[in-house]
Amino acid sequence: MKKIYILLGWLFLFQLQTLDAQTAKQFNSWWMYFGNHRLSDKIGLHTEYQFRRSDFAANWQQSLMRVGLDYYLPNNAMLTAGYGWIESFPYGEQPIDLQFTEHRIWEQLILKQNIGRFYFHHRYRLEQRFLENVSLNEANEKIIDGFRFRQRGRYRFLVSVPITKKKIENNTLFFATYEEVFLGFGKGIAKNILDQNRLYFALGWQFNKAVNLQLGYLNHHVVKGDGVKKENNHTFQMGLTYNLNFQ
Repeated sequence: MKKIYILLGWLFLFQLQTLDAQTAKQFNSWWMYFGNHRLSDKIGLHTEYQFRRSDFAANWQQSLMRVGLDYYLPNNAMLTAGYGWIESFPYGEQPIDLQFTEHRIWEQLILKQNIGRFYFHHRYRLEQRFLENVSLNEANEKIIDGFRFRQRGRYRFLVSVPITKKKIENNTLFFATYEEVFLGFGKGIAKNILDQNRLYFALGWQFNKAVNLQLGYLNHHVVKGDGVKKENNHTFQMGLTYNLNFQ
């Protein structure tokens, strides 16, 4: 287990070392809801909304909604496929030109395991992204000229550890940390194969089997399409998970 935290520490130091004059340093906040609702032994419904704000909470950064169909596999594994609607806004020191909409198809595999007090969570995700091409006409009106197609792969490794009890159960305080990398692939990729890197630390409270709340810090490193400009976003996160069982 020590090796895992040493690796996370090195990744955090690597992110700090990649900061330069082309890196915008910003403070944001993400307010999030997640739910995986069991409909039968094999099938479930994924619901999610993220209210992402810039300048801590003063302005829009992004609005993100996902829905998906879960398929439960043996040994705590799960497949999901779904749709995402994302609205991105100009923000920060390196803003995009105009607000635009993204339609996203996504597929993922989640693998879980428990070793002693440690809960491990591996998430492998593919995304097919359709991003609006937006511009202004002579009347200063926004027009949409088709979509750009992009593809991205993501891997997230998450570890959770109970603090007040030997395992994460009802009324348990726990610590959670994850590392997630985003890599672009396929046609249309610019100079930034590495799209994002996220490193997260949080405290959470497990109310019961269905509900937990996490408060944490996300170091959100973004590489722009030119491969030169970057963002290092210091982001406060509050995430509520509420899973319903309709069986």
